[in-house]
Amino acid sequence: MSDDTTPGGFLNSYTLFLMAMASANVSAGFHRIAADQGLSVPEWRVLACLYDRRSASVTDLARLSLMEQSRLTHLIGRMQARGLVDRRRSTKNRRSVEVTLTPEGAVLAADLVRQAKAHEKTAILDRLGGEDTRVFHSLLRKLMAEPA
Repeated sequence: MSDDTTPGGFLNSYTLFLMAMASANVSAGFHRIAADQGLSVPEWRVLACLYDRRSASVTDLARLSLMEQSRLTHLIGRMQARGLVDRRRSTKNRRSVEVTLTPEGAVLAADLVRQAKAHEKTAILDRLGGEDTRVFHSLLRKLMAEPA
């Protein structure tokens, strides 16, 4: 049923739908770049997280990559078999597993980060301009913050 009070109906003004569609639209081009490297989107997210952090627990990676921990554990196993990551017991917490990039994974991650930045520039930053980008980033960080 259409919402007659909103021009274009419910979805045209539903913020979560608009955010999801915008993300899918601007991400599609980069996801093809990752796929050309044989990576799924979740694998790319893991590489990007490790590129920034050098090392992360499986728990932290699950949160940052937006994946269930059990699914992530399986994915890390595939990435390890491919030679992109290593995992070992944490020296700080024996119950925790730390994941790091291998040298091959670090090279791939660095190359993909470079391509992601170039894609972001043409797909988003150039389209929004400097001031809109600053405001947009500020609004996104506000939405990402934990509610008070």
